[in-house]
Amino acid sequence: MKTETNRWLIVLGTIITQIGLGTIYTWSLFNQPLADAYGWSVSSVAITFSITSFALAVSTLFGGKLQDKFGIRKLVIFAGILLGAGLILSSLAASLWLIYLLAGVVVGFANGIAYITTLSNVIKWFPEKKGLISGISVGAFGTGSFVFKYINQALLSSAGVQGTFVIWGIAALILISGGAFFLKDAILPQETTAKAANKNYSIREMLHTKQAYILFVIFLTACMSGLYLIGIVKDAGMELAGLSAATAANAVAVVAICNTTGRVVLGALSDKVERLYLVAAGLLVTAGAVAVLSMVELSTTLFFVCVAAVAFFFGGNITVFPTIVADYFGLKNQSKNYGMIYQGFGIGALGGSFIASLLGGFQPTFIAIGVLCLISFLLAVTVRSPQQPAAAKGDRDRRRHSRPIPSQQH
Repeated sequence: MKTETNRWLIVLGTIITQIGLGTIYTWSLFNQPLADAYGWSVSSVAITFSITSFALAVSTLFGGKLQDKFGIRKLVIFAGILLGAGLILSSLAASLWLIYLLAGVVVGFANGIAYITTLSNVIKWFPEKKGLISGISVGAFGTGSFVFKYINQALLSSAGVQGTFVIWGIAALILISGGAFFLKDAILPQETTAKAANKNYSIREMLHTKQAYILFVIFLTACMSGLYLIGIVKDAGMELAGLSAATAANAVAVVAICNTTGRVVLGALSDKVERLYLVAAGLLVTAGAVAVLSMVELSTTLFFVCVAAVAFFFGGNITVFPTIVADYFGLKNQSKNYGMIYQGFGIGALGGSFIASLLGGFQPTFIAIGVLCLISFLLAVTVRSPQQPAAAKGDRDRRRHSRPIPSQQH
């Protein structure tokens, strides 16, 4: 009973930390206030979040090694202090390049280190409930973005952009570093380690499998579709569906709610059904939704239904993927292996904007994303675990040897 209680305290610490980490998804609230305060263009300020997302993804490559050296608790406390400091110092930045450095690189780097290590660590504590625990943990990240959307919005009105940076930084520091005190490095049970020994791939071994690259492409596509929509959903509603600015702004809340719901629901469901089939279903629904957004005359209801569908499966896919990587390549090196696959998030964050600038406009970009989703859907329904071909071959051999000898009678 004591072990079980300790495990759930680690879940609690992970939830608190992830709520603090999820606050970075409120960045879009700061674009206009910063532009007004310093005379910058909104589009230039908005680049900050792309830098944050890219730095977040790159930092996940180092999270596992840093955890091995310092331990999960010290590492996450440091990440919380670094992230909080980055936000607090952003209140003093009068240069756009300093905003890029502090709110972009520093905050993103700190966020990625804490995100990948806390998520991978808590999954290791619950090898029998990987999907559910991943859903709860990553759902907390979405909850942080949803709750702080209203907190930061109120602070911007009352304390101004500089004051909000300070308060936000202090709150994020307390949540992330405070949650870290409940954390403890996972030790896999001996029977689990022995049973999965043939699947504990190192990064080098993982990169020698074709499955690693297929999963990377699928994850990149899933991230690109959601991240692109999150960044432009209000503007898309006004242009494609003819919504007023006030009505279109509600799409931001819809994205946050459905994103969080998808993380919890699909996370729990992934313990009961084939995980990659869930991802495949999400890619298919996303392809259909962006096709409607780009080619159908949109009513208000239809627009919000499509947005909700994309956000739901984006959140769900982000949640299910860590457990897929653990299924394919083992739990032992989960932080390092998932950190490599997670680079699809950073490239996806930039990829949607790149495609949009190349093709011009929301509609052709949605069509391109839809095509990529269909390609990744086909990959998701055909890829198999690195061990499965050998297992399948063994099954065929057993069936062949157990097959009765045909009768010679005619």
